Amino acid sequence: MENTSNFIKTIIEQDLESGKHHEIITRFPPEPNGFLHIGHARAIITDFESAKQYGGYTNLRYDDTNPEKEDDIYVKSILEDIRWLGYEPKNVYFASDYFEEMYERAIVLIKKGLAYVDHSSAEEIAKDRGNVNTPGVESKYRHRSIEENLKLFEDMRLGKFKEGECVLRAKIDMASPNMNMRDPVLYRISFAEHHNTGTKWCIYPMYDYAHPLEDAIEGITHSLCSLEFEDHRPLYDWVVRETEMPKIPRQIEFGRLNIENTVMSKRFLRQLVEENKVIGWDDPRMPTLRGMRRRGYTPEAIRNFVVSTGLSKVNSTASFDMLEAAVRDDLQDHAKRVMAIIKPLKVTITNYPENKIEYFDVLYHQDYPELGSRKIPFSRHIYIEQDDFVLNKPNNKYKRLALNEEVRLFHAYFIKAYDVIYDDRGDIIEVLATYDENTKSGSGFNERKPNGTIHYVEKTHGYHATFNFFGPLIIGDESMDLMDRFNKDSWHVEHGMVEEALKNAHALDKFQFMRNGYFSVDHDSKKDHLVFNEIVPLKSSYK
Repeated sequence: MENTSNFIKTIIEQDLESGKHHEIITRFPPEPNGFLHIGHARAIITDFESAKQYGGYTNLRYDDTNPEKEDDIYVKSILEDIRWLGYEPKNVYFASDYFEEMYERAIVLIKKGLAYVDHSSAEEIAKDRGNVNTPGVESKYRHRSIEENLKLFEDMRLGKFKEGECVLRAKIDMASPNMNMRDPVLYRISFAEHHNTGTKWCIYPMYDYAHPLEDAIEGITHSLCSLEFEDHRPLYDWVVRETEMPKIPRQIEFGRLNIENTVMSKRFLRQLVEENKVIGWDDPRMPTLRGMRRRGYTPEAIRNFVVSTGLSKVNSTASFDMLEAAVRDDLQDHAKRVMAIIKPLKVTITNYPENKIEYFDVLYHQDYPELGSRKIPFSRHIYIEQDDFVLNKPNNKYKRLALNEEVRLFHAYFIKAYDVIYDDRGDIIEVLATYDENTKSGSGFNERKPNGTIHYVEKTHGYHATFNFFGPLIIGDESMDLMDRFNKDSWHVEHGMVEEALKNAHALDKFQFMRNGYFSVDHDSKKDHLVFNEIVPLKSSYK
């Protein structure tokens, strides 16, 4: 982000130049109730890069004010995902670290006559708040005395009321055109066990009350959040001001980033997992950072993608092609280029000696010799892609193998097909060909031009592999229910061969399979059963 400009940077630079701040402090405040997805990546990158560029720092703060939905598994995964993206928070905090101070600040509000305990039901409170066209109606409990409210709030903390029996509300303006200012609820009762504080508390602060206090306690200078919190900013400022916090953060909103045909609703993603539509939160089709990592996306590509979309005050949507292009741009210079056969077709080179094996020393990447090299075996029996052979050449644009046509095998020889073998169903199961020993790769032979160049895997040294291909999780009309739009054909499997050099590949190793695309080793892969996930196809196709 250092070479890009946006409205947040302009604000930060103005605050530094004016002397309002001498150090920039931001925070990433996730709720530990789910796994992070690509939408969170924009927030993470914006928070960390905005502070980093000006020599500041970023805190990770878990907004754990809702014990019913929070779990330590999310606490752990969130930090892991942030680190995977390439960031390290200076401090790791929990909103629950501040529960005592939040309680004391609520006492400040009550003593100032700005908060009261309301025994109305949730339905009554919602009804009395009115709507955008109708002012709210004051609660009959709004004018309780300060002393009564202090006693009732203490009783709430002591567990003397049932869940839902009462709440603490701010006393602001029931006629405000901003619905968030119509006496919002500040505290509710819950006897759920908290992942961090256990059963110490039975009252919990609401997000709109807790969040500004957390920012103020930590000395956050710029509280960056998504656009839906713009209407909450007056309440954010009210809480900081009226609770008399010594440090005053500034909330700044930016637009969300959506991706075409990608749903980032926590509810929907959770439903996919719970109904076993996907294999888990790290399913390679999922837009979670865990799923994208397993599929083979790199943190560099995600960062570059987010930065390339810019940062504005409105929500925006990027094409999935744009994300894939960022992945290709990152992998093209780093991924080793190897040969894999997705749909194998056997080729027997009948004039090559039966028991002979020869090896060709080949670089993994012609432009980056530092990636090393490997020895590629060649023999009488090889596999090529089924799509790389037809009986009769259809036209002059066809540049692959056909009967009586000659092609070059990558790093090996010219071969020429002369016959085929069929199975009982009439399908071609083997191609018979000859080779020209004078056309060995690197020999300088140029007496004739082959009908294209294709890749292969030698039969006896190749390794069997499974290849996973992925489509969008949702398809169809946007007016349909999301679960009805689930694409049951979004995972496709092929079984083929890879060259010998991949036998010791590790989980998340990434390769460019020549003429096929970029693939990553799945974490379920084993030496005797290699599994690869397609990350992205090549930009152009040889098909």
